[in-house]
Amino acid sequence: MWFSELSEIMRIDELDYYLPEGLIAQYPIEPRDTARLLVLKRGEGERIHTTFSRAGDFLRKGDVLVLNDTRVIPARLFGHKETQGTVEVLLLRKIPGAGEEWECLVKRGKRLHAGTTIRFAPDLTGEVVGNGTEGKKRISFETQGAFWETINRIGHVPLPPYIRGGEDEEIDKEGYQTIFARHEGAIAAPTAGLHFTPELVQGIEEQGVSIVSLTLHVGLGSFQPIRSEEVEGHRLEPESYSIPPSSAEAINAARARGGRICAVGTTVVRALESSADEGGKVHPQQGMTDLYIYPGYRFKAIDVLITNFHLPRSTLLLLVFAFGGRELILRAYEDAMREGYGFYSYGDGMLIV
Repeated sequence: MWFSELSEIMRIDELDYYLPEGLIAQYPIEPRDTARLLVLKRGEGERIHTTFSRAGDFLRKGDVLVLNDTRVIPARLFGHKETQGTVEVLLLRKIPGAGEEWECLVKRGKRLHAGTTIRFAPDLTGEVVGNGTEGKKRISFETQGAFWETINRIGHVPLPPYIRGGEDEEIDKEGYQTIFARHEGAIAAPTAGLHFTPELVQGIEEQGVSIVSLTLHVGLGSFQPIRSEEVEGHRLEPESYSIPPSSAEAINAARARGGRICAVGTTVVRALESSADEGGKVHPQQGMTDLYIYPGYRFKAIDVLITNFHLPRSTLLLLVFAFGGRELILRAYEDAMREGYGFYSYGDGMLIV
C-alpha cells in the first residue's frame, strides 16, 4: 500500500500552478487513444512520454483495471417562468420516492419561490416545491411522455465552463461520454476513461489484465472548488456510488495473487477507498460517499492511478497530490506543459505507478 506524504496544514495556495490558456483542451481527442500519456513512476521520479494506446505496456498480467460506467445526463435545462423570465437549471440529484422531483442548481435561483412554474418545453414543466441544501432548489417535473426521453431531447450537455460554450453540441454528446457509459446519473464525465477505445480494451484484456466496473455518479462534489484557506476545512458533497459483488470479488482475488489495482480516474479511487476495509479488502456496496482525500491519506485499495491533468485549487488535484506526492506531481505538470499536453476534461492523460 502507498502512504502519501504528510502535510502539517496544507494551504489553498499550495494547489496553485500557472497554466497557459492555450493548453486547456477544447475538443474531444479523436481517435481517443491517440491522446498523449505521461507515465510517472513514483519510486524513481521517472517520467515517460508516450501515447494512451500504449497504456497497457505499464500494466501486468494479473492486474485489475477498474472503470467507472456512469453516464452523463443532458442535465442542463433552459426554461421560462410564467412572467417570461428565463431560467437555467442543472439537474443534480433525484429525490428518492418522490416521482420526478429533483434537487437542482438554478442560476440566480434566489428569485424562485415555492409554487413557481417553469416551462422547459411544450411537454415538460417544473414546479419549485421548496429549497434544497446550500441554496439549491427542489423542482418537481411533469411531462406528457417518458421523462428521460424528454430530457434527452431537450437537455444540454453540462460542459465545464472552461470548455467553449454552446457550439458543436453534437460532438460533445458523444465525445463527453466514455465507451463504458451505462448507468445514467452523472453531471460530469469521469474524464480519465475518455481515452479508451474498444481496441485498447481488447488488447489490455488479451495481456491478462482483468477489467471490471463500478458506478459513481459524478456530481457537484467532484468539481466544486476548495474555498477554505486550509484545505482540511473543505467538505465534499456526497455522491452516489455502487460496487457490484462481481467487481469486488475480482479486485480482491487479484490482490490475493499479487496483482495490482489500477483505478481509472479519481471517481474510481473514491469509490474503492470508501468501500475498502483497513486490510484493503473491497466490499460490495451501494450508497453515498463524501470521502475527501488529501495528503496524509493512507490508500488501502489502489496501486496505480490513471487520471487527467486537473484544475488548480481542486479536490481532484489534491487527491492526485495525495497519491503521487505534491512536488513530484507539480514537476510532472511542468513537464507536461513544456511538452504541450492538453489539460482538463478533454485533455491528455497521466498514469501514476
